Amino acid sequence: MDSSAVMEVVRAPATPSPGVGKRRAGGSSRRASMLGPAFVAAIAYVDPGNVATNFAAGATSGYLLLWVVVAASLVAILVQFQAAKLGIATGKSLPALCRERFARRGNLLLWAQAEIVVLATDVAEFTGAAIGMRLLFGMPVALSAAVTAVVSLLLLELRRRGRTRPFELMSTAALILVGAGVGYDIVCVGHQSGSGFVSGLAPGFAGAHSLVLAMGIVGATVMPHAIYLHSGLVQGRGWTPDAARRSPSLVRRALRTDCLLGLGVATLVNTSMIAFGVGLAAATGGAWTGDIVGAHVELTGRIGGAAALAFAVALLSSGISSCGVGTLAGDIVMRGFLGRRLPLHLRRVVTMAPAVLFLMLGVPVTELLIFSQVILSLGVPVALFLLIGFCRDRSVMGPLVNAPVTTRLAGCSGAVVAVLGCCLPITLL
Repeated sequence: MDSSAVMEVVRAPATPSPGVGKRRAGGSSRRASMLGPAFVAAIAYVDPGNVATNFAAGATSGYLLLWVVVAASLVAILVQFQAAKLGIATGKSLPALCRERFARRGNLLLWAQAEIVVLATDVAEFTGAAIGMRLLFGMPVALSAAVTAVVSLLLLELRRRGRTRPFELMSTAALILVGAGVGYDIVCVGHQSGSGFVSGLAPGFAGAHSLVLAMGIVGATVMPHAIYLHSGLVQGRGWTPDAARRSPSLVRRALRTDCLLGLGVATLVNTSMIAFGVGLAAATGGAWTGDIVGAHVELTGRIGGAAALAFAVALLSSGISSCGVGTLAGDIVMRGFLGRRLPLHLRRVVTMAPAVLFLMLGVPVTELLIFSQVILSLGVPVALFLLIGFCRDRSVMGPLVNAPVTTRLAGCSGAVVAVLGCCLPITLL
């Protein structure tokens, strides 16, 4: 071979192996197919219960409990990752696995407590949506309740008809809208402190009141119905359990990315709520102490109509989107634990009835939201330890089973959340 021929061989670009580009593109598209469920689950982390607890924490304790929001959100990311992994590895939701593995009596007890949790969740979410509707349009309670129910059902209809992506996109839009509304109000209200924000990331308490608020934040952040929901949302996305088990690394990366993105946005929104509470309390000279309706009044009188409008839109988006998510979680709970389901329209009517009744009776909003968090806190330990128990079982998870360090971390986090959850009702009641 002459020297020119040798040089041509050296300069010739390497020919890729057949199928390499396709495999890479296919891997990217398969990962992309898993993105979305965490953004739906993240709606549960910015619901009106979160609004109430974060506003109260910011208004009465400043940035002191910012670290609690961040720590609870990190636990939530780990928990939701576990829930998503369980659903994709088994092709079943957490309630459906319970039905398969537990005796009928125990399973009925688990279903009953899960339904109570979903009902309490819906009380908080429906209350927030109805208040937002009333603040925006001046509607009476009964009418705002009816409109809220109809709008949330329209959102659910997208998913029921197989329009999963539009449903996820609308949930993502609602999440961003809540964050944008709170962010705009932070800018309008002002009275922020960068050094105060940084100091709030250091763990600490200032008396019993801040401890109670911290427990409320944890109870409003790690949501049991979101665990049941996420384990069901990841199914039907072109991934069978066998396919997921053949590509455990790809599955873990995709689910981790989804959870970090979706719940990362929710974490930013929750920390923004704390900052808003700090700013509005300072703007009012401490007169405002975290009441949701009072926040709208103060914004209208002191800041301006645009800020008040942004607040009402954010609250309405939080309530309506979380109402739809709560009803969907209830459907997964009943279908999983009992193997039966109610039509979503009927479930919507059943779950909204207590909230409408409380609102029409004039029950104070803050007390109503706190009561819902008390009920929710009782369901946290059950969902967490069921989840951890399944995820550490290789016979259930296959190659997607938790590493021992993940199980220990999840178990310790779950134990702390469970203790705080059990202490919250005692402290408040």
